[in-house]
Amino acid sequence: MTGSALRNRPVSAFVAEAIAQEMEADERVLVLGEDVGGMGGVFGGTRGLQKRFGPWRVRDTPIAEMSFTGMAVGLALEGYRPIAEIMFADFIGVCLEQVYNAAAKNRYMSGGRVAMPVVFKTAGGIFGSAAQHSQCLWGLFAHLPGLRVVVPSCPRDYKGLMAASIACPDPVVFIEHKQLLTRWPKDFRHGAEVPEPRYHEPLGRAATVRPGTDLTIATLGLSVTHALEAADTLSHDGASAEVIDLRSVVPLDIETVAASAARTGRLLVVDEDYRGFGLSGELITGVFERLGPGGLAAFARHAVPDVPVPAARPLEEAVLPSAESVLRAARGLLK
Repeated sequence: MTGSALRNRPVSAFVAEAIAQEMEADERVLVLGEDVGGMGGVFGGTRGLQKRFGPWRVRDTPIAEMSFTGMAVGLALEGYRPIAEIMFADFIGVCLEQVYNAAAKNRYMSGGRVAMPVVFKTAGGIFGSAAQHSQCLWGLFAHLPGLRVVVPSCPRDYKGLMAASIACPDPVVFIEHKQLLTRWPKDFRHGAEVPEPRYHEPLGRAATVRPGTDLTIATLGLSVTHALEAADTLSHDGASAEVIDLRSVVPLDIETVAASAARTGRLLVVDEDYRGFGLSGELITGVFERLGPGGLAAFARHAVPDVPVPAARPLEEAVLPSAESVLRAARGLLK
């Protein structure tokens, strides 16, 4: 089997592959969480790992997030590299103390003497699961100093960014989009080629996945797919949109976005997280700080309004960014 875009596996299998390769390379890498062992994770991101590495290194836990995230912090303090799988991003609320006080603060409070190499692996994104199971929340985690926040958008990054997160000496919140985990490489317009050998994609470096001259669309996760579809339609209108995949929220690669926006003169930030106090406002502000108030001819942000995600599918579609809504927002900037 080669590192081909047509490998017959869903995206979640590449996450499991990355974890397996890191576990082979470093015996300190452990996995713990609900259903990560026999079931292999609710989306298959740890499938086969317990059989391969045993129940000590891949451990099923009770439904007690505060307990096993606390275990992960303790293991990291003792020199291990734990991956704590929290089934949905929404559930981090019940163990936030361990995430933002214990994991995020220990390195700072020790004067840099204590590393905290723990990955909080979780699934986010709007996926027909109503208000308590359909949130992204990467803006919330990015607001908490001491955490890195990673959001892959393609098979290559699901593997490479997971491997880099495991190797990182800082705590990482790794947010996998539910809708992308179940797709296949052939469904992706970018990053479909996944190397088989172990590799790390750099954290905090955005990727230009489509070059353009008239408009910059900066986004992440599932919205990269929407942005690429919108850019295709814009090309039929005679407009050229550059699409930038942020890949992480912390570190946030504002420089790449600012350089693109300086060339195109227009910036659209698309975010599946909530609009208020979030990534979209932070990124636009950072671009203006670098380019000055006259640096852009037009700008806008397109994000989820500050309401709980509805359960009814038509209402969910009304708040969720899509290829069609990104296209409308882009056309508005190009007028």
